[in-house]
Amino acid sequence: MDRIQNRGGKRLKEWLPVVGLTLAAFVFNTSEYIPIGLLTDIATDFQTTEAHAGLLITVYAWVVAIASLPLMLMVSRVENRRLLLSVLVLFIGSHLISSFSSGYSMLMASRIGVACSHAIFWSIVTPLAVRVAPEGFRSVAISLIATGTSIAMIVGLPLGRTIGLHVGWRMTFFYVAVAACVVMLLLGLIFPKVPSRNSVSLQKLPGLLKAPVLLAVYILTVIAITAHFTSYSYIEPFLGQVAGLEDAQITWVLTAFGLIGILGSVLFSRYYDRHPFTFVRLGVFGLAAFLLLLRPAACHAYSVIALCLCWGLAITIFNLTFQSEIIQVAPQATAIAMSVYSGIYNVGIGSGALIGGVICTHLSIAEVGYVGGAIALVACFYCARKLVPLLQKNKSK
Repeated sequence: MDRIQNRGGKRLKEWLPVVGLTLAAFVFNTSEYIPIGLLTDIATDFQTTEAHAGLLITVYAWVVAIASLPLMLMVSRVENRRLLLSVLVLFIGSHLISSFSSGYSMLMASRIGVACSHAIFWSIVTPLAVRVAPEGFRSVAISLIATGTSIAMIVGLPLGRTIGLHVGWRMTFFYVAVAACVVMLLLGLIFPKVPSRNSVSLQKLPGLLKAPVLLAVYILTVIAITAHFTSYSYIEPFLGQVAGLEDAQITWVLTAFGLIGILGSVLFSRYYDRHPFTFVRLGVFGLAAFLLLLRPAACHAYSVIALCLCWGLAITIFNLTFQSEIIQVAPQATAIAMSVYSGIYNVGIGSGALIGGVICTHLSIAEVGYVGGAIALVACFYCARKLVPLLQKNKSK
C-alpha cells in the first residue's frame, strides 16, 4: 500500500510543472482575450468607435508576430525556468500599467509590453510542457496547455468581463496582474531548472521553411486564424447588436464558447494519435461551416449558444492539432518552429481583427461571420489540396 501511495505521490509531483504551465497559459490567454470581452466598454470610456478600440487586438497581435522570432533569438540561451519567471515579471508590470491607463495611447503601450511577454511565453510553453511531462504523455501535456486556454475562455474572459462591467475595465487588468503574481510564485516553487536544449539560430530557419509540411501548416494557419478572428474579435458587439442579447447573456455565450474547449482537449488527448486526419478536417472544415452559420444563428439565443459551442470545439481542435504536428515535424528545432508559428498565428489574429474592423465600419457588423467564413473556405481548399496529402506522405515514411 505504501508503495502504491509513493508511486501516486511521485506521479503527481511529476505533473506539477505541467499544471503550473497550464495555470500560466490560463492567465496569458485571459489577458489576450480581455479586450474582446470589454471592447464596447473600452470604446465608450475613450469616446471612440469599437473598430478603433479593436486596434488594441490588431496591434497586440502584430507585435507578437513581429517580435516572436527576434525575442527568441535574444533569449534562446537563457535557462528556461529563469526565462519563464522573467517573462511573468514583464507581464505583471505591463498589466499594472494597463490598470492605471489614463488614455488610449497609454493602454496601447502597456498592451505592447504584454505582447512582448506573450511572444516569448507561447514560443516556449508547449515545448516546455512536453519536456517536463512524464515520459510517453506528450499529447496529454499539450492538451493540458490547451485546457488552460479553454478555462481562460470559460472562466477568465467572462469573469474579466463581469469585473469590467461592475467596477470598470481597468480593475480587470489589475486582477490579471494579481493572478499572474500568484502563478509566478507557484512556478518559482515547483518548476525545475530546464536547460536550453537548442539555441535558436537564424541558420535553422531556411531549413525549417524548406520542410513542405511545416510550410503548409504555417500557410493554413494564417488563413484559418484570419478567418476566425475576423468574426471572433467582434463577437461581443455582434451578440449585443445583431443577436440582441443582454450583457448577462453575452457573458454566458462567451462562457459556452470556452467551455466546449475542455471537451476538445479530452477528445484530442484520447483519440488524436489514432485519428490525426479526422482532427485536421474537423478543425479546418468545421471552422468554415460554423463561421458561415453565425449570422443565421443570431436569430435566437439558443441557436447562437449552440453555434458557439460548435465553433469553440472546432477552433480548439484546430489549435491542438497543428501545434502537435509542428512538434512532430521539427523535433530538433521546436523552439524556433513554435516561435515562427506563434508569429504566424498572430499575423492571423491581427489581420482578422483588422478585416473585422473594416467590415464593421464600411459594411455591417452583421457580416463578419460571412466574411470570416469566406476566408475559411480558402483554408478548406488549401487543406484538402495541399496539406492533407503532405501529411499523409509524411506519416507514411
